[in-house]
Amino acid sequence: MLRLALAQINAVVGDIHGNEAKIVEAIQRARTARADLVLTPECAIAGYPAEDLLLKEHFLRDVGASLHRIAEQCQDVVAVVGFPERAQDVYNSAAVLADGEVKAIYRKMNLPNYGVFDEMRYFQTGSTPAIIEVAGARVGLTVCEDIWQPGPPASHEALAGATLIVNLSASPYEQAKPQRREQMIQQRARDYLCPVAFCALVGGQDELVFDGHSFVCDHEGEILARSPGFGEDLLLVDVDPSAAAAARLRDTRHRVSARDFEDRVAMLCQVGVDLPDHADRAPIEYDGDPVTPFLEPDAEVYAALVIGLRDYVEKNGFKEIVLGLSGGIDSTLVVLLAVDALGPERVNCVVMPSRYSSEGTQSDARVLAENLGVNLLEFPIEGPMNAYEELLAAPFEGHAPDVTEENLQARIRGNLLMALSNKFGWLVLTTGNKSELSVGYSTLYGDMAGGFAVIKDVWKLLVYRLVDLRAARDPENRVPRSIVDRPPSAELAPDQKDEDSLPPYEILDRILSGYVEHDLGRDQLVEQGLPAEDIERALRLVDLAEYKRRQSPPGIRITTKAFGRDRRMPITQGYRG
Repeated sequence: MLRLALAQINAVVGDIHGNEAKIVEAIQRARTARADLVLTPECAIAGYPAEDLLLKEHFLRDVGASLHRIAEQCQDVVAVVGFPERAQDVYNSAAVLADGEVKAIYRKMNLPNYGVFDEMRYFQTGSTPAIIEVAGARVGLTVCEDIWQPGPPASHEALAGATLIVNLSASPYEQAKPQRREQMIQQRARDYLCPVAFCALVGGQDELVFDGHSFVCDHEGEILARSPGFGEDLLLVDVDPSAAAAARLRDTRHRVSARDFEDRVAMLCQVGVDLPDHADRAPIEYDGDPVTPFLEPDAEVYAALVIGLRDYVEKNGFKEIVLGLSGGIDSTLVVLLAVDALGPERVNCVVMPSRYSSEGTQSDARVLAENLGVNLLEFPIEGPMNAYEELLAAPFEGHAPDVTEENLQARIRGNLLMALSNKFGWLVLTTGNKSELSVGYSTLYGDMAGGFAVIKDVWKLLVYRLVDLRAARDPENRVPRSIVDRPPSAELAPDQKDEDSLPPYEILDRILSGYVEHDLGRDQLVEQGLPAEDIERALRLVDLAEYKRRQSPPGIRITTKAFGRDRRMPITQGYRG
């Protein structure tokens, strides 16, 4: 029986010493729990993705020095640690540490270069599958994408006799991905008749969120234990490698192939021969179900947004945040996320009423701020708006008021928020959602001005669901119901409503999801029963707003195709639809 310890850590990109300390602590805790083998996430020492830090020789040298310091701590336990390896090239590697030294290194074979991944820019591909022997058990080594691709290296390692496959991973979150990822790996385990231990990174890194959900499944795909999502954890699991070996005696479909691969997969090292005798080791005691349940879909998104915001603030050294609180649904969601991520004492809200602000929205904003216990400032913008109108009166003479005057109000508010940021070092959170950013229903240097766009990748209808979810958790009903029930409006003109300029969000979100996330064209959207006139208008607005989005702040990615890292469209182009 092998006792595994999966160190689901929240690494900080570039914080080599901080990440090293987390890894060493996990190794020490695993040793105390009498574990045989400790796993860390992919690139745990450097953090992931380290991007162009990987082009710096001194960075890679410092990572290598850290690896050897970690190895010195590996006494009476074996560890597999992810790191970027500088050899004749740079590799995304997993080091096997035991007896105070680096015993072997496996190099990732399958480098993802799609979506948010850009690994071929930085890494050379590994050339061969590899196994190690830990206390008599054969263990196959893989790194993240290695197991997403069916076949080698994992299949070859199993055919060469591995009775456990370990996977060091940094797998970014998107909606429903934790479940899909686990189901895929369960199928790999069944296909290869081999248990799999999946050790995942957790935490926020710029736009990306890593959800964790480390787990171990047996050779039949049965989940033995699963870590909670969106938090650090040391998951202890006992695995019986002999069960997989026995299953292969009864299920002989791989017997012929196994003969061919036995000598074609490298045996890197034999370690753990002198591990302490754990025959008297007590069973692992779990605090509740060893298989932590997944969250419901909307609760999972909410948790991803909370950790993404918290880590962006904390890892970048901000003490407090500030946002404009309008009494609308979007700023309501952002302030709820901020309070849950940071605590109300670190959240500052600003109410900035104009001549078009309704009493209802302003009242709701003040009530919400009071209920949440955040700091509230109030800056009426009528005076600055009058000053702008007076200044621009001569050149604007003979021109009727239009979107120009609407945008001036948003830009006054943006300037006030940025002034507070400059003076006090507060991070400005923008409140635009994905539906608005898609069609350019936002003001450049106005409501788009800020440091972090928390709900940049959240469709409008999901915004409503997340506010309802959060409100239902609070027995004191701290979110005024009128915020949810009121028709959405930017309140930049008399009696303005979003639907005066846009199709209803029930229609718009479907059009935008199809066009932005699935690259569907007009005809395909029409075939889904969506109105042709609304499709034409929405697609035109999306294409025209590309220059705005290119200047928007980074924000948390939760969908399959977010603006920024995922969807990369040219600003200057002549193709429409």
